[in-house]
Amino acid sequence: MVDVDRALSAVSEAVLGIAGDLSLDVALERLVGAARELAGARYAALGVPDDEEDGGFARFITAGMTDAEVEAMGPLPRTHGLLGAMLTDPIPFRTADITADPRFRGWWPGAHPRMRSFLGVPIVFKGDVIAAFYLTDKTEGPGFTEGTGFTEGTGFTEADEQLVGVLAAHAAVLIEHARLYEGSRELSVLDERNRLARDLHDAITQSLFSLRLTIETAASMLAGDPSRAGDELERARALVEALFVELRSLIFELRPPALDADGLVGTVRKHLEVVGRANDLAVEVTVTDDRRLPDAAERELFRIVQEAVNNVVRHAQACSLTIALDLGPTSAKIAIHDDGIGFVPDARPVRSRRLGLTSMKERAQRLGGKLAIESSPGQGTTVRVEAPVDPH
Repeated sequence: MVDVDRALSAVSEAVLGIAGDLSLDVALERLVGAARELAGARYAALGVPDDEEDGGFARFITAGMTDAEVEAMGPLPRTHGLLGAMLTDPIPFRTADITADPRFRGWWPGAHPRMRSFLGVPIVFKGDVIAAFYLTDKTEGPGFTEGTGFTEGTGFTEADEQLVGVLAAHAAVLIEHARLYEGSRELSVLDERNRLARDLHDAITQSLFSLRLTIETAASMLAGDPSRAGDELERARALVEALFVELRSLIFELRPPALDADGLVGTVRKHLEVVGRANDLAVEVTVTDDRRLPDAAERELFRIVQEAVNNVVRHAQACSLTIALDLGPTSAKIAIHDDGIGFVPDARPVRSRRLGLTSMKERAQRLGGKLAIESSPGQGTTVRVEAPVDPH
C-alpha cells in the first residue's frame, strides 16, 4: 500500500522550508532524503540539467553517500545514459538490474558505487521534463546484502514509483518557482542597469561636456587673461561638485537634488542658464502654470528635458534654445525647440543620439504619456512631451 501520508509529510516539510527562507538546494535535499527513505533505496539523487548544450547538470543532489564517496567521484555527472534518458521521457522507469539495460554506460568514475536496481522518476512541469529523481539499490526485500548491494535481482515496486511520483510533482513546483524567482531577479538587475544607463547618459553626459568646455575656455585664457581664467576654473570646480552630487543621487536612485528645493520649473531654469552660459547659447524658458507635480512626474520630465538639451548642445549646432512648460491641472506639456541644423527623425542616428531618444520615449511611457519629435534638415528640432498628471 502506498504510504501517501509519509510522502505528503515530506512534501510539507520541504514546502515549509522554502516558505521559511531555506534555499532551493536545502528543500530539494529534504525531498531526496524523503524519496530514499520512502522507497527503501540505498542511494537517491535529484538532477536538474543546466541550459548548456554539453549535457551537464546545474544541480545534482544525493542522499545515501558519505562526503568522502561524493568527493571521490569528482565533478557532477553528465546527462548521459539512463541519467539523460530520464530527462527526455516523462514516463518513470524501473529495472531490477541497471547493468542489463542497453542505455547503461558503465561505472564512471572508477570510485562510483556499484548498483543494481534502479528507479527513475522524471520531474515534469507543464509537460516538460525539468529534472528527475534517481534511486538505486532497493534495501528492502530479498537479495540485498548490506555493504555489497544485490546478490540477486530484486527491484523497486509500483508503490515505490507512486510515492516518489508524489514527491516529484511537488519538486517540479519548487524548481519552477525558484527559476521564476531567479529570472525575476535577473530582470530586476537588467532593469536597474538600464535605469543607470539612462540616468548616466541623461544627467552625467551633459555635465561632463560642460565641464570640458569650461576647462578648455580657462586654458585658452591663462596667458592673456589670468583673472578670467581663474573665474572659469572656479566654475569648473562648481560643476565637479554638482557632478558628484548627481552621481550620488543616481547611485541611491534619488531625485535630482535641485527638484526638492526648486521644483520642475525652477530646476529647468537653472539648468538651462548653466547650459546657455557654458555653450554660448541663447536660452529662454516660458511657463504657463508654475506648480509642483508628483515626485515621479517631476523626475522623469526633468530627465527628458535634460536629454533633449543634451542633444541640442552636442548635435544641433543651434544658436538659440527655448523650453515651454504648460503644467495644467490634469496634464503636463513640455516643448523643447532649437534653431539648429535639424535632422530626419526616421534616419538611422548615431548611437549616442539613439540612446537619448529611446531614453526620453521610455520615460514618457512610464508616466503614461507620449513623446514626439518634429525635425527636418535646416529647420531645427522640436521635442514635445505630454503626460497625464494626478490632479491630487
